[in-house]
Amino acid sequence: SKVAIGSGNLLGKGLFMGTQKKLKFLPVQESDFIFAVLAEELGFIGGAFVIMLYLLFLYRIILIAKKAKDSYGRLVVIGILSMFAFQIFENIGMTMGLMPVTGITLPFISYGGSSILTNMIALGIVLDIGMRHHTINF
Repeated sequence: SKVAIGSGNLLGKGLFMGTQKKLKFLPVQESDFIFAVLAEELGFIGGAFVIMLYLLFLYRIILIAKKAKDSYGRLVVIGILSMFAFQIFENIGMTMGLMPVTGITLPFISYGGSSILTNMIALGIVLDIGMRHHTINF
């Protein structure tokens, strides 16, 4: 995965043109090492863009936690925020060789039915808590 990330250079090799992916040098490339495939094909700019989108995603969850009506809702949102932050950090760190290879998927990008379903349910809970801070006007 380090070779795939490094061979992407600044702009990448182009979508679906990654050699490490095509030659099957990356194991479990559709789920565990999806960030390495992304960085190889889209380059440093594409990888940085994905990380920036994740930071924006986590920041929006922090704003929802701040606006929560009660402390229980705030704690639930912070717990889900921690779950997403750990998954993102672990997966990207794993592909860069900073963390051990575990099998934790990258939220909303990796292929995996139960992972996507769990992340969607967790995000639905966050959005529901964020929606409940408004008063209903008829």
